[in-house]
Amino acid sequence: MATDRSLAALSVAQRNAERLQLHNIEFMHGDWFAALGARRFDLVVSNPPYIAMNDPHLDSGDVRFEPRTALAAGSTGLDALRQISQQARAHLCNHGHLLLEHGYDQGPAVCALLREAGYSEVQDHPDTAGLDRVASGRYPL
Repeated sequence: MATDRSLAALSVAQRNAERLQLHNIEFMHGDWFAALGARRFDLVVSNPPYIAMNDPHLDSGDVRFEPRTALAAGSTGLDALRQISQQARAHLCNHGHLLLEHGYDQGPAVCALLREAGYSEVQDHPDTAGLDRVASGRYPL
């Protein structure tokens, strides 16, 4: 299942899935978990906006052509990450895992958000450049 609050982004994702001949994905329109009803999952993976609203990088390079709402989340960039870590609990099966992509310098803060939200086995995982970019946790404790 894939959700997005942007119909345009969902359309692009659907075209990509068709091009790659991926037929086992259901695309749903809604903000974070709103489209999922009471469904539960063993694994939730999210690549939410995580850049601070005032980050000067938003006005340079290719990202300046992206919708700001797809990139930025509040004054610290943690607003969406906080919201997802809280809301995911209602959609995870017992001992399900949540994985959150985050900024290169946000690992400690995102891991703290996961611990505060009641996740266990909280870890941060590096990308191919060796930078911590994905935090994970298991719920419940």
